[in-house]
Amino acid sequence: MSVKALAFTERVLANGLRVYAIRDTATPNVSVQVWYDVGSKDDPKGRSGFAHMFEHLMFKSTRNLVSEQMDRLTEDVGGYNNASTNDDYTNYYEVVPANHLQRLLFAEADRMASLVVEPKSFASERDVVKEELRQSTLARPYGKLFSLYYPALAYARHPYARGTIGSLENLEAAGIDDVRAFHATYYRPDNAVLVVSGNFEPAQLDRWIDTYFAPIKKPSGEIPRVTVAEPARTQAVTRTVYEPNTPLPAVLISYHIPADRAADIPALSLLKAILSEGESSRLYESVVYRDQLAQSADAMIDSKQSTGNLVVYAIMAGGKSVDAGEAALKREIARLRDAPVTPAELAEAKNEILTASIIARETAEGKASTLASSVIVDGDPRAADRQLAAIAQVTAADIQRVARTYLADAQSATIRYLPLDAKPAATPVATIDVAPSVRVADLKAPANVEIVTPAAEGQRVLPPPPEHQFRRPCPSRSQRSSPMACGLSP
Repeated sequence: MSVKALAFTERVLANGLRVYAIRDTATPNVSVQVWYDVGSKDDPKGRSGFAHMFEHLMFKSTRNLVSEQMDRLTEDVGGYNNASTNDDYTNYYEVVPANHLQRLLFAEADRMASLVVEPKSFASERDVVKEELRQSTLARPYGKLFSLYYPALAYARHPYARGTIGSLENLEAAGIDDVRAFHATYYRPDNAVLVVSGNFEPAQLDRWIDTYFAPIKKPSGEIPRVTVAEPARTQAVTRTVYEPNTPLPAVLISYHIPADRAADIPALSLLKAILSEGESSRLYESVVYRDQLAQSADAMIDSKQSTGNLVVYAIMAGGKSVDAGEAALKREIARLRDAPVTPAELAEAKNEILTASIIARETAEGKASTLASSVIVDGDPRAADRQLAAIAQVTAADIQRVARTYLADAQSATIRYLPLDAKPAATPVATIDVAPSVRVADLKAPANVEIVTPAAEGQRVLPPPPEHQFRRPCPSRSQRSSPMACGLSP
């Protein structure tokens, strides 16, 4: 089984915007994605959660668009839009019928160049994010474990230690001048990647991008970059916390792994699949099914621009101890270090990863996301293709080697997460806080930050109308098929 490499064109505008186009005439849709090279690792000192809060603000008004108009441009024509904030990036993406492409390019360019940041929308969106923090992290079972405690214990120096969602105190301390400075610092064309994927005419696409994006000015100031290096962990660390709304005990163990672009990531990805993909995986077969220690056990690869983590965790079964869960997880990690995986396990893991990649690349959105992530996280649009090619060459010896290199017991960070009512009376309440040694920079506001206001009534530039002709998909067909089966139609 093989995965077809992404076919794309690329160019860089004079203002620094990197543009990638993936043409696919077999779909009636088009995906427009703008990824900014700024994530929660770039949150200023004392302002964790800034990148995520700004994701919300980007759906408010611009000089020419009213608040929430992105929904009208997508959902009202049968499409959709969304956004996400990661440690390393913030992305915005839409999928619409292909004859609405020009409208989305206009809208994305307008919010890149002229977002309105004013007190009312700032205050309302800050409240939305605070409520999201309360509901998705503080009130949800195991929310603190994955969103706050895992990163805080995993990093001693890198700002990856701070959760993407931020903290109530930091969000409350944020002021509108801080937000405007953050936007001026990071939301600029030379810090962004535009990917258009789907059914379009290349020459027409280039003209529209030149019309809407090329005039956006490139600021003169430098873009701040996180250069902190996380030191290697040479001694195991363990923390125990007791939290309310915890139905069953849980245990999570993380190990540092190299940046996503590193040569060992393909072998680590296969190792993770062998551990946790499906009911034939090692964690399910031993920890869940055979020994019945946990109601669920899983693993994840959390790879990044810099130091990432391989994580294993288990939510214990009723009556089973967290000590037994920790021992079982570490036993499975030790098996990977001590003996090669079987040929059948290796073949199944490769097929699982390749199949998932093929499925992801079947849609315009999936193609665009794969390419944009490669550019932002790995610095190379062909990184995903290279990783897939490397996965096909990984051997059982490679998996054993990376297990011995990165998954030693001394390199582990373990969290025992227990119900509050299980806390012994004499045990003080403890949390896992971001270490004082974590290095975070202050936000330095650029000079002359522009304050954008909505255009006056009657002076707004409206989005262009959709094309009157619908771009029909061009499926594979025999020579006897009609030549009018695809292309522009009234």
